[in-house]
Formats: sequence, structure tokens, C-alpha cells
Amino acid sequence: MSATLVASGVAGGYAHRTLFDGVDLTVAPGDVVGLVGVNGAGKSTLLRILAGVLEPQAGTVSLAPSDAFVGYLPQEHDRVEGETIAAYIARRTGCARATNEMDAAAIALGNTEPAAPGAPDPGDVYAAALDRWLASGAADLDDRLPAVLADLGLSLDGTLSATSLMTSLSGGQAARVGLAALLLSRFDIVLLDEPTNDLDLDGLDRLENFVQGLRGGVVLVSHDREFLARCVTRVLELDLAQGSNRVFGGGYESYLEEREIARQHKRDDYDEFAAKRADLVGRARVQREWSSQGVRNAMKKSPDNDKLRRKASTESSEKQAQKVRQMESRIRRLDEVEEPRKEWQLEFTIGTAPRSSAVVATLNGAVIRQGDFTLGPVSLQLNGGERVGITGPNGAGKSTLLRALLGRQVPDEGSAALGASVAVGEVDQARSLFAGEAPLAEAFEALVPEMSAGEVRTLLAKFGLKADHVTRAAGELSPGERTRAGLALLQARGVNVLVLDEPTNHLDLAAIEQLEQALESYEGTLLLVTHDRRMLNTVQLDRRWHVEAGTVTELS
Repeated sequence: MSATLVASGVAGGYAHRTLFDGVDLTVAPGDVVGLVGVNGAGKSTLLRILAGVLEPQAGTVSLAPSDAFVGYLPQEHDRVEGETIAAYIARRTGCARATNEMDAAAIALGNTEPAAPGAPDPGDVYAAALDRWLASGAADLDDRLPAVLADLGLSLDGTLSATSLMTSLSGGQAARVGLAALLLSRFDIVLLDEPTNDLDLDGLDRLENFVQGLRGGVVLVSHDREFLARCVTRVLELDLAQGSNRVFGGGYESYLEEREIARQHKRDDYDEFAAKRADLVGRARVQREWSSQGVRNAMKKSPDNDKLRRKASTESSEKQAQKVRQMESRIRRLDEVEEPRKEWQLEFTIGTAPRSSAVVATLNGAVIRQGDFTLGPVSLQLNGGERVGITGPNGAGKSTLLRALLGRQVPDEGSAALGASVAVGEVDQARSLFAGEAPLAEAFEALVPEMSAGEVRTLLAKFGLKADHVTRAAGELSPGERTRAGLALLQARGVNVLVLDEPTNHLDLAAIEQLEQALESYEGTLLLVTHDRRMLNTVQLDRRWHVEAGTVTELS
């Protein structure tokens, strides 16, 4: 089914705060709209409004046809206790809901009791539910599921099956299951929130091919610059600093160029206005001084009986006053140009600790077993000051390797040793440091007790986490906001071994660029786990380790 989504004058936010308003967007078949903006600008909120999950503060969202099948896939995999992979995919694809609605309609249709006055005809309800069920792909979902899972490396004859619990999966495996749900879906319009998070390079290729091959409209939020450049046809920017939004035609690279040109034009227009106004104000001030000085001189120098000179001086002063009034009138007639607000920028530096020992960590024939998965044997040496990039498919053992290197998991065979004076700073994949019920400020203070409450709030404000953030429960913040809190912690603590596990997940584009700049000046040891293709090319690395099927190889 071809479907079109239209948003008119949409406003949204949370509590009393409005994040955006006046959003106008039309998503037609074949459109791929990239939604960009800083963390906290309301991108996820707008997606939920488009999906019908949230009501807008103002404006409307309409579908043509009205029964179009809209799929919304949030950025965090909401794993329900006791939910299997098959049940999760059925829920994410909308098949479970369509099945429940059809079953309820079938029961109502078989009810021999007469329908209540004004109630819809059970036959019509069942027909609509059946159409919805067929459109969702529920009829053959069980048949299609095994092949897709196997193709994604989640073989049903291995350690995983359709009945495996979602809560037992790693972050990478959960990301693969989420991708499977997307590939198995049959939505008319797809709304994707950070679909690239935790996906390996193969998963990213599959996702790109899927998005590029869709005939329906797509609205997506992503901070993967390469993914945006390859997929989107238009960009909707939510500009929190300016309190505005704008749709840019063309792809992502075109958006970057056009945005920079637009910002420069705004700055030039304001500078021109400010210079013209300052010039007129200065000239008016001079004219006013001349007028006042002329009157005073006339009163001092002209004798009382010299009527002609007094009259001439008076006329001259009036002429000066008239010029002042004309100048003030010109100032009032100037078209006001609002000064562009200064954009928030992450000013990020990584706190440094005294150097560690020359050898940071070693693994000697280390073997780690987790169920049916085995990592190793691995023999590696990480030296002080080395910058190592770690890549590999989901579930290959990258996180296990990190735990072994950092002394957090003892090998079942072989040995592992951590060097002396090692001060580890980490941004973990799950962003687990800030996930509790305590307010953000309190959670942060507990991790850096040497800092006062005022110092903590000042530091968090530098990372865009201000008064309305620090008092909220840390677990209620967006993943991007929790990531920025983790970066603030790195700045507060001195580290000589920096571990970044998928650091670009949830971070906005500006913050990613700031992180890359901070890594340029960082002189300690770096372990970088990422699938961000542009970051791998941008950050200077001394070594590359590739992890696959429990085996670690060094790439040349």
C-alpha cells in the first residue's frame, strides 16, 4: 500500500517545556527523511508523535489512507522479562497486535447475542482486522523467521533459537534481532530511532540495503554519518539553540553544505544590520551633541539685544534638532534582524592521570568460556600509550576481550595480568553508570566525591546537562544525555587507559566531532571498539585488532 504521512504545525516536548513547534513535514512513498539535532532537541519525541504514541502539544498528524500501517522502532531494545525472540519480533513487527485484534474480532463475530445499539457490525470489524493481519505479514511470519535469523548469523540450530529469551542476549545479538524484526516487517511507513546502534559492519550494510530498497516512506534518527550520507534524501533539522526547524532538500552532505551557508548568511545579515544601526546611532549622537552645544554657545556669546544673531543661532539649533529626529526615524525604520543565538558546543577534554607502567595489560594463552562460546586462546600485549581499534561482528567476543584485558574476568585457561598504576576510564556499551533512580547530580557526585555539588553542576552544564536534567532520575534521561554524562565523568577523573565501547551510539553529530577532536590530544592508552566507519578513519590508531568467532587477529 502506498501511504503518505503529513505533519502540520506540530509542537512537542515534555512537562512544561516545548522542544520544537511549527514542524511541517510530508513523508511520501520513497522519501527517506533524516531527523538531526543535538541530544535533547526532541528527535525521539517527534518520532513518537508521528507514530501516534504521543499526542502533540499543538498541530496534527494525518495519514493517507487513514489505515496505513505505521511501524515505530525505538532506539532502546525494550526487553520484556520472559519474552522470547519470536515473541519480540512478533511485537516489533506489529504482527502480535494484529493477531490479537483479529482473534478478538473472530470471537465477536461468532457471538450469537445481538450487537449493542450503535455498535459497529462485527462482520465489518472482522474484515478490517483480517486485512490488517494479512498486511502485517503475520500469516507467514513463522515461516519467514528462521531463514532471516540464520542469514543474520543467529542460527536456530546453534546456541540460539526462536524460543531463546531476549534478556539472555548480548547487546550485539539484541541489535541483530532488532534488525531481523525490521527485515521481516511490512510497514507502509517506517519510523526508525537510532537503528545503527550496536550493529556491526555487515549489519550496517544490510540495514542500508533495506532502507534504500523500501518503497514506503521512512523517517529515521541516526548519528551514523556514513549511514546518513548513503541513505537519506532529505534532512529535517531540529535546531534547539535557535528554537527553529527546517527541511533541507538533497542528501546529508548537501545538508551540511547548505546549513553552513544558511548560518553564514544569518550571521552576515545580522552583522550588516548591527553595523548600520551602530553607524546611525553614532551619527545621531553627534548631531545631538552639536545641537546642544550650538544652543549653549548662542546663549553665551550673543548679546540680548542682538535679535538677528539670536534668531540665526536658534534656527541653526532647530535644524540640528531636525537632523537628530530624522536620524532617529531612520533607526526606527530599520528592519530588525535577530542576532543568531550562540550554539552550544561540547568543550571536551579527557582528564589525564600519571603514566601507567610500560606494559598496560597482557594475555598469555588466555581462554574464556561462556556457555557454548569460547574466546581464545589469546596472546596479546597492550603497551602504554598505544591506540588500538577493535572491530568484529556482533557476538564475536569484543566485550569479553575487554573484560579480560582490564582484569574483570579471569581466564579459564592461560593467564592475564594488568600493569601497575593503571587508571581506567570507560564509556561502556550499556551506559550503565547512569541508569538508576537517583537524580543525575547525586549519581555523578557519588562517583566523584572529591567534587562539590556546585562543581558537579558546572561541569555537567558544560556538557549540555543543565538544571532540568540534573534533578531528573538518571535512568529517565535519553541515552544520548547519559552518554554525555559519561564523557563528563571522563573529564572529571584522571585516566591513563581510555576504553570506549561504541562511544558514538546515541551521541549527536556535533558531540561525535568534539569527541574525535578530544581523542587527538589524548596521550594515554586507548581501546576503541566501534563500527562507526568515519570514526575509524578519523581517529589515529596504532594497531587494529579484529575479533571473530572467538579468535583475535591483528590487522596490518
